[in-house]
Amino acid sequence: MRLIRAALFACLIASVMLLIGASTGDNIADRAHQLHFSSIVLDTHDDTTQRFFTKDFDIGKRNADGHIDIPRMREGGMNAIFFSIWIDGRTMGPPAVQQALDQIDAVHENVRKYSKDLVFCRTAEEIRKAHAQGKIAALMGVEGGHMIGNDIRVLRIFGDLGVRYMTLSHFYNDEWADSSTDKPAHNGLTDYGKDIVREMNRQGIMVDISHVSDKSFYDALEVSKAPLIASHSSCRVLCNHVRDMSDEMIKALAAKGGVIHINYERSFIDQAYKDASDKATGGVVASLSDAMKDCNGAPECVERKRKQLQQKLEASGVLPHVSWERIIDHIDHAVKLVGADHVGLGSDFDGADMPDGMEDCTKLPKITEALMRKGYSDEDIRKILGGNTLRVMEQVERVSKDMQSAQR
Repeated sequence: MRLIRAALFACLIASVMLLIGASTGDNIADRAHQLHFSSIVLDTHDDTTQRFFTKDFDIGKRNADGHIDIPRMREGGMNAIFFSIWIDGRTMGPPAVQQALDQIDAVHENVRKYSKDLVFCRTAEEIRKAHAQGKIAALMGVEGGHMIGNDIRVLRIFGDLGVRYMTLSHFYNDEWADSSTDKPAHNGLTDYGKDIVREMNRQGIMVDISHVSDKSFYDALEVSKAPLIASHSSCRVLCNHVRDMSDEMIKALAAKGGVIHINYERSFIDQAYKDASDKATGGVVASLSDAMKDCNGAPECVERKRKQLQQKLEASGVLPHVSWERIIDHIDHAVKLVGADHVGLGSDFDGADMPDGMEDCTKLPKITEALMRKGYSDEDIRKILGGNTLRVMEQVERVSKDMQSAQR
């Protein structure tokens, strides 16, 4: 009888503990934490590269401002990063090439300086190896085709230096691709632009269609033999911005195996904020252009002015607050539309205004927990955190090998 009573008591205690755990949500929080910090958490777009040229920034130390540095990446479980190579889209020709090379060199030098934490990667397998070693994988993406100086040979040089994706245009049209935020000049991609896409396939460089016009997107999709990525774009149906992707575009991207990486910028994820911002500043392109003029193009000054303006407008009530949960809304919409195999993370950290609650990369575990609470499987969460991007990289690598083998 004593054994029976003891067994019943033990069952009762277990049941109570289970109910307590379920009511507090501790179990989900613990599981989400374990999942997040054991996964490859890959962000496809970070403008931290610009900060390498400022006197006060050190990626190896915790900084009081900005969104990215090694200590905060460790805290937030972000262990793979695409450093964005970016210059203003109105700079073209040799100056654009030179400035891009300066930034590529700065990435390599910072990886070398902090080699205990960072390792430069070119392939999906190298990212996995870095993760197994407990290191942060560092990669590069060129944000704007204007930086090849209208010379396809420069694209090959970028590939040799480790660039793994190139955005076909930025805020302005380049010589061969129309931008979503400029007046059409080429009706999408020119014939030369299509040749550049083919060469990117051959070089194993992912074709990035964030920023491009809808016609440029469909031209690239038709020409490319490999899946495409949107390195930092959100869903147009939730926030009607030309920088975001329509449902039809997301479906077409996914049908070819591609991935949309959700951007966290307030103006790209929240309609009320976008409308208020457009009314107050003329929109993200206009405000950036004004800051560029005031600062003579100096990145640190531009970012400071944009931040000051945003804080001023928010404090006065002109701009509404935007919750980080809007990021989850965009992820969830894209997953429901095309499945969890075609969605990833492309924050735009250090280059955009983050929503409340996503102040920097230390907040990334909140995304994993939110998806788990929505009922996403561990496997699907791992895919969104980074697995999908690795899969596209592997497909791009295979296409590159096949194309180069066929030419021998």
